Amino acid sequence: MEEPPSVQSIAPQNIVVIHPGSLNVRIGRASDLDPVSELHVIARRRKIGGQTHRDQILPSLVSKNRELTEVLEDVRLQVSHTVQSCLQSDGRRRYATPPQQIAAFNRRSEPTKVEVPTTNNLIGVAKWIKPEGDVVVGNDVLKLDPSLDFNIHFPYRRGDFNVHSGPGGSVSAVIADLEVIWGYLLTVKLGLPKSQRKQCRAVLVIPDVYNRQYLKELMTLLLSDLGFGGCFLLQDHVAATFGAGLGVACVVDVGDQKTSVSCVEDGISHRNTRIRMEYGGGDITHIFHWLLLKCAFPYKTCDSRNYLDAMLLHQLKQDFCHVNLDVCGSHEKSFAIQKVNDAIHQYTLMLGDECVVAPLSLFFPELFSMTGIKTSLTQKRSAGDSEDPFDDHFIRETGRKGAKENLETAGGTDISAVGDLPGGDDDIVVDTLEGGAGQTSAGEFEISPGKILGLDQAVLQSIERCSSEDMKRKMYNCILVVGGGMKFAGIAAYLQNRLHLQVPFAYRSDQTDIVLTPKDTDPQLTAWKGASILSCLESSHELWIAPDEWKRIGVKILRERAPFMW
Repeated sequence: MEEPPSVQSIAPQNIVVIHPGSLNVRIGRASDLDPVSELHVIARRRKIGGQTHRDQILPSLVSKNRELTEVLEDVRLQVSHTVQSCLQSDGRRRYATPPQQIAAFNRRSEPTKVEVPTTNNLIGVAKWIKPEGDVVVGNDVLKLDPSLDFNIHFPYRRGDFNVHSGPGGSVSAVIADLEVIWGYLLTVKLGLPKSQRKQCRAVLVIPDVYNRQYLKELMTLLLSDLGFGGCFLLQDHVAATFGAGLGVACVVDVGDQKTSVSCVEDGISHRNTRIRMEYGGGDITHIFHWLLLKCAFPYKTCDSRNYLDAMLLHQLKQDFCHVNLDVCGSHEKSFAIQKVNDAIHQYTLMLGDECVVAPLSLFFPELFSMTGIKTSLTQKRSAGDSEDPFDDHFIRETGRKGAKENLETAGGTDISAVGDLPGGDDDIVVDTLEGGAGQTSAGEFEISPGKILGLDQAVLQSIERCSSEDMKRKMYNCILVVGGGMKFAGIAAYLQNRLHLQVPFAYRSDQTDIVLTPKDTDPQLTAWKGASILSCLESSHELWIAPDEWKRIGVKILRERAPFMW
């Protein structure tokens, strides 16, 4: 008789770990050193007479009216003055090259044709690909001629499903896109066709602040549509602590379009400490482009809505931006562009403190208003689930009712005093909060309407939501930074200094340790590696959910098996 998946010994090469993001998806076997990383995008041929829809790589910009322009300029000047007031590590004052001088150099700079660029910053396409079918997936979408009749969809935006009112914006359409993208990567990149997936298991890395309905759809996708023989879900912050080898940490995950913070202790992400802000590396890229334009960016036809130009700006931000306050004055930089049926052109430009100001927008989030109004999401209680009659909503209500009846039996007690029993605050979770405050229960984040938190403020508020003084002290001692949106030299020291000035006096004697590259690994891969490690542990065998169990029991099994409180 075959052993159930919960107790079977599963080889690492038969476990697939999937970590989806708003820009890239990382997918690989647990035995792999690194995962396959591809653009998380799909292009579908448009039906005759159908609506056009093209999701952008970078977040959409809002039109700049006079009021917004003034706000952006005021905050930019504030950040510039803050940078100028800092000292270098040897105690000397920083100096800056006048912006007019930098702009004058850049206006005179002309591109040169080269055979082989002297820089690694080459972005472009020598020729467009000719799609054989009606679907193009992943990095190949960049090589697709924009004039062709394809709609382009990114299934994840701002860290969750890209649900909107346009074509392909329903939950079912998002799931269909995910099935094609992940199925292609499994078959082509990992050599794992659907016929072989029954012998494999899947681990899906999910957001720390999650939507319960979306998770049910993803479980069905993995077990029914993609055909895996078992799977389980793992929160990204918990996975990150496993990847970093930490038992306790305040995890800061800066992705391309979202930034999330929560406190993790012994594999549990505490619900009351979770918060997700709708900004990330893509927003910083827009700010960097805006600053480049202000200093006469020599690539005058650059358009952030163009996919290749967006990838170029993303690359320039990664290569040029930093928070090393010892770097002063102006510096020459170069990059190269190749356009279809054209020579490679190399550009030279001069940059000053623009390279520092853009990353610091994480601490001055008013700059993010150029990409629209932001909301902060927290983990909320479940309102009840018709598929799970004995869910936490039922337990909360029956527990409260039973306690009131006991007090009535005792007699003489004011029943209204028991409206919120202690057990009610331990309820878990989960729907997103569309901004605003005032309706949160005890212990949850209270976010002022329209208030956008900077990174340091989010960390401080998250830690302050911890339930004990001892846990707060542990979290202040270890802050783990992961994700690809905060890979700037010197940013860890800057965050440490910002926090040190604001940490409550009772914890100020402790040294805050910012872990930016745990075990010398790429912070973009920390969560993926952590999920791989956890999936191979002996204790993980009781987490697997088999397709027949999911079909027979449904969402109720997540309450029993999920490695987080459902």
